[in-house]
Amino acid sequence: MPIEQVQELVAEAGAHARPLREILAELTERPHDLASLVRTSAVSRRTVEAVLAAAGEDLVESAQGVRLRPERVPAYRELFRYEQVRSTALTDPLAARLAAHGDLVEEMAKLIAAAPKSRQALDHVSATAETAVRRALWLDATFDLDGANLLCVGDHDLTSLAVKRVNPAVSVTVVDLDERILEFIDGQGLDVRCLFTDLRFGLPTAVTGWADLLFTDPPYTPEGVRLFLARGLSGLRDRELGRLVMAYGFGERQPALGLKVQEAVQDLHLAYEAILPHFSRYDGAQAVGSASDLYVCRPTARSWKALDNPTRGSGTGPNIYTHGPQSLEGAGEALDPAAVEAMSAAAVGERGLPLVTVAESWHPASTGLGHVKLSTLLGSGLPTGIARRRPYGVAVDLSADPGAWLLRALLAVNADRVALLVPNNHPDLASSASQRELSELVAGKYALRFLRNTPDSRYALVVAELVAEPSLVLERAHGKVGNAWREALVRAGRDLPDGPLTKNQARALIQQAVPRAELLDASLLELPRHQIRLVLDGVRDCQG
Repeated sequence: MPIEQVQELVAEAGAHARPLREILAELTERPHDLASLVRTSAVSRRTVEAVLAAAGEDLVESAQGVRLRPERVPAYRELFRYEQVRSTALTDPLAARLAAHGDLVEEMAKLIAAAPKSRQALDHVSATAETAVRRALWLDATFDLDGANLLCVGDHDLTSLAVKRVNPAVSVTVVDLDERILEFIDGQGLDVRCLFTDLRFGLPTAVTGWADLLFTDPPYTPEGVRLFLARGLSGLRDRELGRLVMAYGFGERQPALGLKVQEAVQDLHLAYEAILPHFSRYDGAQAVGSASDLYVCRPTARSWKALDNPTRGSGTGPNIYTHGPQSLEGAGEALDPAAVEAMSAAAVGERGLPLVTVAESWHPASTGLGHVKLSTLLGSGLPTGIARRRPYGVAVDLSADPGAWLLRALLAVNADRVALLVPNNHPDLASSASQRELSELVAGKYALRFLRNTPDSRYALVVAELVAEPSLVLERAHGKVGNAWREALVRAGRDLPDGPLTKNQARALIQQAVPRAELLDASLLELPRHQIRLVLDGVRDCQG
């Protein structure tokens, strides 16, 4: 009989059978689809499927899901001690506050539905609206958020918005690789500062040593967790009292994976102050029970020494995710020699310019003027020893670009000619409209040509030629926007009939064009694309 098969499954679990009994209790109460059973029980899909398979003919399906047949409910409740399961369930300490914030949960549900869709290649899995509010309420109840600085390292779940709704007195900054998310958060008008970063290349200087608290829900690989926490450490301003709060979960069938991630955390010499089990719930991630635990970590004196190599364990390559071309399984593929040759030839052009090569994970056979890592270019630009040897052409390997590197590389490199190798399906090359948008953004510095299927169907080349009078704001993309813009205005005003502008006059013009001070205090490279567009529109308006 099915009930005997279920009994055998429960008996095999021994002292750890309670999650199975909770699944059975749910099935006696109402219909569930598979996803809701996984999310409610916080056990993996395989385990839930094993329970359902054992119950077999004792289940009945409807449009609402599956449940135990009404006539079988008494037997299951008696055998698996339904009353004991329900009477001994732990009380959620946040239940009362969650109930009082029902309107906020509804608001967050609408925001999550309206937000950009998940990108599997970035390991996005959306947390539920209730989870976003739970996180905000817990942070507000655990820390004094009034006047504090909270850094969200990645925020596809929109935790930042929930926190600002719960406590508007906290200062929140979100750093993320996904510019769609940054634009969406910025568009909500909740005074959340949004900065672009690819953590593999560093943390924005604007938030280095800025935060009192870090919150992150990182990629669930040891490499991803270590990198996100290491960059978060760099963001803390109080090395003694700062805290890092992380969402991470592993399936009950995968303790070895959980151990590897925890070893990565320990490699940063972080102390666990708390681990709150099954704190977050997700619409997806069924392999880990659609749930994650909440880790509260505190740095020790040895944590800061570990920051000397934040990507240790995964090298300096781009592979930190569990899915897609930048997953761990995608690591180690060498760039095709034909692609290297085509990129280099396009960079030197007909003029035969001296060549500088930019690549993160390989070195050219002939270095020309020099070889620079992509992380160096994006972080500080070409080294002075190379930069002063103009003219030259630069070949930039962006074959692993997830989508945001191309614009940043064009902003970061100052050269007479640049050839950038990107995937042929790069979003900036996907249509004539996207090509036009990129061209317009950098028009004050480069004129672009797009060569699809070059040298083969896997790649494309973007060739950039320096314009006659490049914009100082675009040429100084690593510096603060306000400083470069002010100097550009002062320089441009030298030929005015009334004499050049003073710095104060230039500053006043800039503030009138872009009144948001946080945009002027960041570098152009740190701004998300929609804010770069806003700044450059203001620059053009001032010139007009």
